Amino acid sequence: MKITLLSDDAIRLEPTAGPLTVEAPSADVQYSPFQMLASGLASCTFSVLYSWATHADLSVDDLAIEVHWSFADDPHRMSDVRLVLDWPSLPANRGAAARRASELCTIHATLTHPPTIGVSIGGGPTAHEHHHAGASA
Repeated sequence: MKITLLSDDAIRLEPTAGPLTVEAPSADVQYSPFQMLASGLASCTFSVLYSWATHADLSVDDLAIEVHWSFADDPHRMSDVRLVLDWPSLPANRGAAARRASELCTIHATLTHPPTIGVSIGGGPTAHEHHHAGASA
């Protein structure tokens, strides 16, 4: 698989032989945490679509997935994430089914139903756990 960093707010995943590679437009461009999160979403989506396509007897050889996003503030975060399935060989009558299948990705579900996140220092209880422990004492 190849991840191409398109910009500060977009990546492209393409199926390739061999190990995962991450390519940037120049050597001074770093792989940001935002691009990493988008890459996780793209690779999860690709995995789900690969499985769906195999059962539907469709090829994914020409499937590429782009992930684009915006930034929002208060707090600063990614927003308005959009996936583009660039799949020239996908029959037009299978587009809606492919879109539904792509939404079965676990990362997609995680982002649309965010988890609770706890932070601990040195392996101690998370702030959430500590708060509840202190509240019941």
